[in-house]
Order: sequence, then structure tokens, then C-alpha cells
Amino acid sequence: MGIEKEHDLSPEPSSASSDDENAPQDIPIEQLDPEKAIEVTDDTGKPLSGPQRVPTPNLISPPPNGGLQAWLHVLAGCMLFFNTWGILNAFGVYQTYYEAGTLFQESSSNIAWIGSIQAFMVLLVGFFSGPIFDRGYLRHLMAVGSFLVVFGHMMLSICKTYWEVLLAQGFCIGIGAGCLYVPSVAILPTYFSTKLGLAIGLAAAGSSLGGVIYPIVFYRLINEVGYGWGVRVMGFMALVTLIIPLVVMRMRLRPAKPRALIDWEAFVDFEFMLFTVGTLIGFMGLYVMLFYLSYYASAERITDSAMAFYVVPILNGASTFGRTLPNALSDYAGPLNLIVPGAIAVGIIIFCMLVVTSEAAIIVCAILFGFFSGVFIALPPVTFVILTKDKSRIGTRIGMGFGIIGFGVLAGGPGGGNILGENPPYNWTGLWVFGGVSALASGAIFAFLRFWRTGFKLKVKA
Repeated sequence: MGIEKEHDLSPEPSSASSDDENAPQDIPIEQLDPEKAIEVTDDTGKPLSGPQRVPTPNLISPPPNGGLQAWLHVLAGCMLFFNTWGILNAFGVYQTYYEAGTLFQESSSNIAWIGSIQAFMVLLVGFFSGPIFDRGYLRHLMAVGSFLVVFGHMMLSICKTYWEVLLAQGFCIGIGAGCLYVPSVAILPTYFSTKLGLAIGLAAAGSSLGGVIYPIVFYRLINEVGYGWGVRVMGFMALVTLIIPLVVMRMRLRPAKPRALIDWEAFVDFEFMLFTVGTLIGFMGLYVMLFYLSYYASAERITDSAMAFYVVPILNGASTFGRTLPNALSDYAGPLNLIVPGAIAVGIIIFCMLVVTSEAAIIVCAILFGFFSGVFIALPPVTFVILTKDKSRIGTRIGMGFGIIGFGVLAGGPGGGNILGENPPYNWTGLWVFGGVSALASGAIFAFLRFWRTGFKLKVKA
């Protein structure tokens, strides 16, 4: 197809008028800014080569902010969160199961490496999948990611040793989930602008849903059909739920010029780097609770073994509201105004674990932590969007940001295990202090960034 110039169909005046001087002038195609253009395709969808480009404002419509197609992408994003962060949030029950020594004998720190590597792979692979997404390979990422997540579960079901579990659960499932995570959030800003926080919050609720369903399925099935078939059923669940995004998701916009694998300008963007470092520190505290809360209840005999497993879905169930309500409010108040108190609340709750000695207290802490910890999962993508001036680099920036944040997971999980120790009596006091200080430090960094951007005005969107 070619690019046709619009013609005025009104009668041409016999002489030039003064309005002609103000009329838009034709701009040579070779002078158009390729950064502000989109590709023109032929009837088969293939991009035309050469300078066949047109200015973006003339052809790109604003995000629809609703409609069937847009909300279907929210549903699809929910299923991607279900099989990325939902699987990661379920690791607490695996930690408790592996600690029992039924499958293999390893220290708490070594077991934590499985979940930490899994989470790190999600975030590190996001570092690379962001630019790949920006190049338009959405369906390729989803196909590869879906296969690895399902295949990893099938391999995990036949594992017998620590290193086999590390490869299947830590690396295979982690890499697959990493291919899925960035598309789950990077595509939504192309369908929503005024309702972006709500859309990402609803999608992020899938991680809480997965964090509730997967642990319950795992715990119930290992007692009825055994570990192998219990994990296989979870793999089949992932297969079915991942069909939805594979069928529904389509890229609405794609940058005309492929972005570099790394956006080097991000490293000198003070606000972007400060927020990334703050979230990294916050993840250290976050994963202390996610990995060890269930084991604490079991090891210290605060609850029976059944309730120790159910602490994880209770926590994740409460986080459903913590990942939707703050995001919906962020459309009006701004994400920084919400993530600051959320991070501080997480730190206080972790410190409260120092005096938890009853089942009721541990359930209350699980509920409160689940709610406030939701800000660390759902709000960072929204914050990255507002901190990224060039919206065509959203995928790259989100991937880079979470790739760096992933190091916080490695510090929080295995680092917490080293503090805890290998043999009783465990150093629970040191573990909770480590997690609480990390979360409070994160809140302080977020607060500094908020006031750096907007000053000390309280009633301002930030």
C-alpha cells in the first residue's frame, strides 16, 4: 500500500488567499523523525521498506481506556500474573515441604536458593524480554514462556535430588515466567492511560489468585496422590490458564525503530535509578516474609502442620486487595503517594514478628503483610511508567528495572537463611530485624523520591 496525500475537495480559488500562508506545508518524508513514526504495512501486514513512514499523531489513536478488547487484555494479563508471581508467591509451601526432608536434605539457606533463583530469573529475563517485547515479539515471548513453565512443572514432578529441583523449579520455570512477566504489564499502557493503575492492579490480582490456589492444590494433592502427581496437576493448570493470553493478546502499538537491548540513558536517570534501588532493598524484606513465615509457624510449633501450609494462601488472599485498591487509587493520588506508606507498613509488620507467639497473631500478621506487601508487586510497573518520559521505552525500562531489583531477591531469601542458621535454635530475631530494616529503608528512599519530584506539598499527585 502507498501513502496517499489528502486533497481538498472544495473548489480551488482563482487567487491565493492570506489563509494559504498559514496552511500546513508538506514535509518531505526523509525529514520525518523516525523516533516519532510508526511502520506502514502492506495488506499482508508486512512492513514496507524504505522511508515509508508517517508522523505518529496522524495515525495513532489514544488508548481506548475500555472496551471489550482492552479488558480482555486485562484478563490475559491476570493469567500471566497467575503463572508468574502467583507461582513465586507459592514457594513458601515448597520451602516448608522441602524443610521436612521428605524429598531431600538441605539447609534452609540452600532451599531458599531454589525460590530465590526462580524469582531472580523472572526479573533477570525481564531485563532481556523488555527490549524483545519492544521489537514486537509478544507472541514469541508468550509461546516460549508458556512452554518452559509447563515443561518445568513436568520435570519438577520427577525430581529426586536438590540439584534436579534447582534446575527444574529455579531455572526452567523461572526463565519461562520471566518471558511472560514484562508483556503482562508492558502491553497494558497501550490500552489504558486514565485507568492504567486500575488495569494493572486487576491484572496483578492474578498473582494473589495464583498464590492462593497453587499452595492449596499442592498441599491437598501431596497427601492424596503424592508429590509427583500433585506437581503435574499444577503444570496442567498452568497450561490451561496460559491458553487465554496466547489467544487474546495482540500488540496495539510498536515502536518503529527497534530499541537497544539496554537503555543506557536509564543509568543516568536519577529518579529511575533511585526508585529501582529502593525497590531492590524493599524486596529483601519482602522475600524474608514470603519464604519463612510458613516455616516459622511450623518450626516454632505456633500452628499445626496444616495451618502452617495455609498461612501462605491466607497471606496471598489478603494481597489481592493490596494489589488492586492501591493501584485504583494511584490513578488519582499517584503511585508514590501510596508506595511510601505501604513500604513503611511492611517494615513495621515484619518487626511485629518479633513478638508473635500465637496462631491468631501469626494469621493477623499474614493478613496485614499480604495487604500492604501488594504495593511492591503492583505499583512498581505503574511507577516505572510515570518515570519513563519516552513511552516507547516502557518495555525496556520495566525489564531493566526489575532485572536490577532481582538482586534483592537473592539477598532476601538465601541471605535470610544464612542469618537464620542451619540448626536449632534458629536466629529468628536476626531474620525479622533484617527484613524489617530493609523494608523501612525502602520506604525512606521512596519518600525522598516523592519529595524530590513534587516538593513538600502534601495534596499533590505523585
